[in-house]
Formats: sequence, structure tokens, C-alpha cells
Amino acid sequence: MVSPGALRVVRCGGSALRGARAVYLLCASGDFVKVYSVNTEETLRLMGGHADLVTGIQLNPHNHMQLYSSSLDGTIKLWDFMDGIPIKTFTVGSKLLALYTPATAEDSVFVVIPKKGERDTFQLVSVKLTKGAGQDLEAKELSVVLDGVGASMKHIAFGRDVAYVVSVKDVNLQVYFFKRKLLNRFSLSTMKTKGGDNHFSCVVCHPTEDCIATGHADGKIRLWRNFHHRKEYTYSTLHWHHDIVMDLAFSMEGTRLLSGGVESVVVQWHNESSCQKDFLPRLGSPIEYISMSSDGALCCTLHTDNRITIINSNLRFSRSIQGLIKSRDVKTGLVVDPRTKALVLNGEPGHLQFYSIQSDQQLFSLDIVQRQYIHQAGLKQSDLVKVAFSAQGTWLATVEESEEVTDPELQLKLWFYHEETQSFQLNTRINTPHDNHITDMCFRDMDELGDDSLILVTTGRDCVFKVWVMVEDTDPEAQQSVSWSCDFVGSYHNYQATNCCFSEDGSLLAVSFEEIVTVWDSLTWDLKCTFCHPPGNIRNICFGRLTCSKYLIGATDYGFLCCWNLLTCALEWSAHLNIVVLQPDPLSEHIAAVSWLSKESSLFVFKPNEPRPIYIQRNLCKEKILLAAFVPRDEPEVISSEKYLWLRKSQLFFLTDTQELMTLSTKSLEERLTPSSKQLAVEENLPVTPFSLLLGKHRRQQAQEDIDLGKPVVRNKQEQASPAVKELLHTPAHVLPSASFLCTIFINSLLISKENKSAEEVADEAEMESEKAEDDSDEEDVTEMEQEDTSHMELLGEMTCKLSKSQEKELRKIRKTDYSWISAF
Repeated sequence: MVSPGALRVVRCGGSALRGARAVYLLCASGDFVKVYSVNTEETLRLMGGHADLVTGIQLNPHNHMQLYSSSLDGTIKLWDFMDGIPIKTFTVGSKLLALYTPATAEDSVFVVIPKKGERDTFQLVSVKLTKGAGQDLEAKELSVVLDGVGASMKHIAFGRDVAYVVSVKDVNLQVYFFKRKLLNRFSLSTMKTKGGDNHFSCVVCHPTEDCIATGHADGKIRLWRNFHHRKEYTYSTLHWHHDIVMDLAFSMEGTRLLSGGVESVVVQWHNESSCQKDFLPRLGSPIEYISMSSDGALCCTLHTDNRITIINSNLRFSRSIQGLIKSRDVKTGLVVDPRTKALVLNGEPGHLQFYSIQSDQQLFSLDIVQRQYIHQAGLKQSDLVKVAFSAQGTWLATVEESEEVTDPELQLKLWFYHEETQSFQLNTRINTPHDNHITDMCFRDMDELGDDSLILVTTGRDCVFKVWVMVEDTDPEAQQSVSWSCDFVGSYHNYQATNCCFSEDGSLLAVSFEEIVTVWDSLTWDLKCTFCHPPGNIRNICFGRLTCSKYLIGATDYGFLCCWNLLTCALEWSAHLNIVVLQPDPLSEHIAAVSWLSKESSLFVFKPNEPRPIYIQRNLCKEKILLAAFVPRDEPEVISSEKYLWLRKSQLFFLTDTQELMTLSTKSLEERLTPSSKQLAVEENLPVTPFSLLLGKHRRQQAQEDIDLGKPVVRNKQEQASPAVKELLHTPAHVLPSASFLCTIFINSLLISKENKSAEEVADEAEMESEKAEDDSDEEDVTEMEQEDTSHMELLGEMTCKLSKSQEKELRKIRKTDYSWISAF
């Protein structure tokens, strides 16, 4: 369990999409279930509550406004996905690997769980969903349906009217008939003849007929019929795919069959005929899942690069929702774009993806290599390996190289960001910038006020580092006025240059040569000093910032973290840690270091001037962390605990070896969920439109002007989220009382109470109260005077009449009048 004040490791991107349903596009991503708008591609809901990976989602067949989800945490959750609210949680206990909700199954669902006592063996079981008043219920009533099934959701399918269930695994097909309690098994030959491979890859059942469609590893599709009999079954074959068939899906009427595979092509088969087929090609990456909408108007494909493609019923591309692309190997590292604060890393082959952490979607993709990528095993092709941004994000440097080990083909490209076109354009291409692989590069981190201050440094295995500067382009036919050229080449004892970084003010450059760290003056390129901490080569280096700018930090591949003092040129402290990631925070003195030891990733956050870490978290995640990056926040976060103040200005993200993007959060799950999933008002559940954004901006500006002018801000009653209005809008119509009963309550909730008074009314009341106070004091004086006068008159035996209140008020005014001017006469 995680204590309330502890940091939480949160999956925030990169998780594989596992399913999608209906017009609202629902998909499982990591520990969450996301709800997208088909029309706008926006994320409408982010439903969280599972403690582990979500493995399946299915609509409730009896209420299409509800959704079931299963997870490796052993629970099944029932959601109202329109409001993003969990209705029920059923605890099964075992890991749930797949989920099925047939329409005729009353109060029960089917799940795939591991078989107890046997490794890599799974069984399909029926789970009785317990009825009860509470939200958390136990579902321990399990009935085994099939043994030896596959763990994937694509390996099991239910027939029409749930008369039977089909399971495929290896070269075996099982059909279990529920009413007859009969199990038929069919096997294909394991022999691979003429390039054929009979292993099953997926299965789907016809919605209206007794027909089973199976996909195979050799690209064939088999249509099975008459499988009620073990020996009299028949099947026909459809063949177009040259490799494995990844998934199949029938249309709602069953007249069309869709198939997809590694070719990135959707094939539509008509009337189960190999002669009648249509194609939707060039979808970008291999197709992993295919899903049809409940009305048959749309279908969507889920791809291996973490993308959803929405397709019309006429097999035409409609929209695409792109998350964090899973590249084969993230060679560029995890870099932050200074302009958009997006994470930048390898995307499609030869492309650079800009990924928004706020929306969990790709902003855009930049084609760096500008060559057609050929999907062929063993073919050596160029790929993107290094990337660096200047301080303001106006310049981008990229390195691409071929996969040759001995004699790689290298290219260094400099890109300039044009404000008019809002895109990067190639400025300079440098062929063979180094004689061997480029190991690192960085810009001098300054304000770029002048072209002389902008410097790029690259290091390579050719034992040198090179300094690149901007020069005026003298070519009259050139389209740009400046270009880049080499200004200085440095080396140290013929050692390979491995890492480089600039100090915060840009005056010093640190370059590591195997076991040695060298420090150079960035103006004269003189060698100032060297540091080393044998044994082991330097793996990472970085300078301290702000008050710790006099320190240089380095990590060796032999398991040491070292801190050197640049003023004394001596080792300040060292720690025995196997650091694989060393990342400084650009807005504070803090440095994050991630170690890997005994299959466990641990996080250490420290300041260079203090050898003791300010924060330690062991067993950060199950996977190995490869990369990390601090992303500046738009506004500093309010953090109560002093222990987590290092997260106030920046947020730490890290990428695992399974290419899942994670972050650390001090907020609980309820606080991290989007506001729309916690609001019940109808108008807050509607998608944001440009008009609403403009209106909201105008209201905020008007409120700010009122505050600046000293006017008190008076909130409208409707903006205060009246409970009566919320209940009226959220309660289902069939349980509401009559309109006559609700009318009084509703009208009263819309009335402005007397407590909310304008500034003028408050001022007038204050003036009236002050006058009343003066009147009261004057009345007391007049009363005393009258009592005195009365007593005297009674002694004289005379009676006088009382003055009216208006006369008394007039008399007080006359008494207050200043008659001192008469003395001048």
C-alpha cells in the first residue's frame, strides 16, 4: 500500500491500446480506460481505479451506457462511462487476462485466468457477479468452461446467441456447446509445407450463422462450417496476407469480413469470397486489433505504434488518434522541446515525434531521414540516433546514421524553426561530421541574443569533439543567410569522446574521454582541468545549477557517482551506485539519478552540495528505466510536504525498457483524474468548443479588470453549482417527481439571495447605518436635554408640547451649523 503522503508512480503514456467500442471510442491504456470523441478526437474521460494493467473492456450488453473492465489486479469494474463514475467493483482474486460479456449471459461474465499449479496454462471461466447494495463486492463463484486456452483476447470467440464458444491455441481448435455440454476438438497439421504455417493467430464467429473464421501465421484465413460434427466439418480458405493475420472482425450483418496484419492494410472480404475484396492500404504500421461499432457505421484499427485509425463503413479513412509511438529503439533519448514543452524522441522509422504529456497525444511528426523505410528483416537502413534543441527551441540538431557497425554513413542536420510556417525547415546538412559514430551533442545553453553565442558541440568515437558555429552564407543562390561549419576540433590522448555538456552560464564545456573528464574554456578552447575516478568509463556527466553551479557530477559504468568541485579541482564526494540515468532539473539545483541493481530501479534525488539525498524511492517500477527528463510546469505546484519540494517547478518523466512513459505524482487518484469525470452537471460534460473558450477568456479578463479596479467580484448563483440544479440535471427522468413539485425548488435555487449584494448597496447600507448611529446619539442628547427642560418646567408649573422627529432632525442640523462667521461682524 502507498501511504497518503507518498509519491505515486503513474503510467501517463505509451501503454498499448487494447480495445475500442461504440461511437464514443473506448480503449484501455495502462491502468486507465480512456473515452475519446469520435468527432473531435479529444479525450473526454480518463477513468482510473485499477491498480494494475487493464486487460479487457466490454460494453454491458444490457445497458450500453455502462462498461465492464478487467485488470491484472484481479478486479472487474462496472463503469458509467458517460460520467466516468465507477458503479461496482467485483473482486475475483486471480489475474484477469481477457474479458467477455455475451448478451444472453445474465449476471455473469467470462474471463481468462491462469490455471492454479500450472505455469503458462490458462482457462476460461464464468464469473457470477454478486448482487449487493455496496460498491465493493466479492465474486468468488467461478465455473470452468474450457481448459488450455490462449491468454490473448483474440484467441476466444462466442457464437451466435451464445450457443457455443470457440478457442484456438497453437494448431488446435476447440468448440464447446453450452446446452449439449459437448466439446469438439479439431487439429491442423504441424508440418510446414510450401512455406505454410497452420498455427492459429485469431478467431471470430459469424453474428448470424454457424461459421467460424480463423487467422493463421502464414497469412491464410479459414472459414469453418458444420463443426457440430467431429468428422464431417468443412472449411474454405481465403489468402491475401503474406504474413501472420493479426485480427479478424465480421460486420454486424455478417456480409463482410475485415482482416489486418503486418502489411498495414485492411482487407475487406465480401460474401466470404476470395474474388470480391477491397483494400485500405498505407495505414502506417501493423494492425493489431480490429473492432466494429455497435451500429456498424464505423470500425477502428489499433496499430503496433500505439495509434487508433477510425474507418468508415465504405472503407475510407476518417480520423486517427495517435499516442506515444513505440519505436524499435529510442536512440535519441528523452528530450524536451523548449517551445511546446513536449517530449521529443524517436517515432516512426526516420521520424521525430513531438508528444504532448498533457493530452497523451502526438502533436506532430518531423521526417528527418526523408527516405522511404522498407519493412524487410536484415536490411541496413538509416535511422535517427541523436537530437538536441537550443535554449529557446529555434534550432534543432539531428544525427542520422546507417546500421553499419564498421563504416556507418553519418549525417548532421541543423533545422531552423520558422514562425510563419510553424515548422522546422532544414538549414544545413553536413555529411560525415565524424569518422565514426557520434556519441553525444549539446547546444550552449544561453539566451541566443546573438549568433556568436550559439554553439553546437558533438563528440564521436573517432576520439575528437567538434565545435560548430553559425557563419554567413556567401552563396548567392542559397535560400538562407546563415549556415553551420566546424570552428574547433579537440581531443585528449587519443581517447574516445563519450559525453559533453555546458555549464549553466555557458563559460565551461565538459567532455568525457573514456575514464577522464576534461573541462574546457568555451571562449578560448583551452583545457582548464581534468578529473577521473577509476576504474570504469564515464557514463553520464552534468553540471550543477544555480547555487550548485561550481560542481560537476559524473557516473561511471563501474558503479560510482562522483561530485567534483570546480573551484578546488578536487573530489567533493562519491557514492557506490550503479547509475544508469543522470538528469538535472533545469529550474532548480536538484539532480535525479536512477540506479539499476538486482533487477530493481531506484530513484535518488540530491543536491550536489549535499552528499545525502533529499529523496529516495526503492523499487520505483517493475521495468528497467532507460531514460528520464524534467519537464517544466506551467505554474509551480502547491506541495505541502517539504520532502517533495523538488517536484514543485518541474515534473519528472521516465521511459522504461518496455517503452512505457511514467511519472511521479504527489496527488491521489481522485485528484489526478480529469475534472470532467468528477462533475455531474450536463453542461460540463459537453466537449469544449472555440466559442466556450472565447467566452471563458472574456469572463476571466472582465473579472481581472474588476479586481484591478477594486470592485468586489460577485459570483452568479448559477456559477455556484447549486445542489438542487445538479440533482435535477443528473437524476434520471423516470425517477423524478412531478414538475409541479420541482417547480418551487427549482425557481428558488435560481433566485439570488440577499446575502449577495452589490457594492453600491453595501455602501448605501453602511451610510444609512452611520446616519442611524448619529441619529441615535443625537436623540440621546436631545432626550437628556428634554428631560432636564421638563423637570424645570414642571417646577414652574408649565407644560410644553413635544417636537416631531422631522422637527428634531431639522433642529439637529441647525445645531451642527457653524455660526462662527458671525463673530466677524
